[in-house]
Amino acid sequence: MSESPQSHDAEKMASLKTLTGIVYLCQVLAFGFGGLTLLIGVAINFMKRNEVQGTWLESHFNWQINTVWITLAGFAIAALLMFTGIGYFILLPVILLLVYRIVIGWVAWTAEKPVKQIIQ
Repeated sequence: MSESPQSHDAEKMASLKTLTGIVYLCQVLAFGFGGLTLLIGVAINFMKRNEVQGTWLESHFNWQINTVWITLAGFAIAALLMFTGIGYFILLPVILLLVYRIVIGWVAWTAEKPVKQIIQ
């Protein structure tokens, strides 16, 4: 017996949902592994981005990619200003923003909703 198109689509969506959760986990693990897992997660986002287009998961991929760019930019600015002492004051808000974005994304992901529905 062959699978119906609906069951194949449901399996694919379940797989992509799991993958999205793995990327959120990669973002969380960045706190223990110095950011390497952030890069692994964003690589997954870019490799699978086309497969989530038009689904509620697309907003999560965009959210996750933007989270990485914001975090990397914040860390770079903090590192450049570390010798003045200002970098330490930039680092804390960047870390708090990373935590905020992970939590918001995770809440939306578990509710199976686009991110914008949670932050409105």
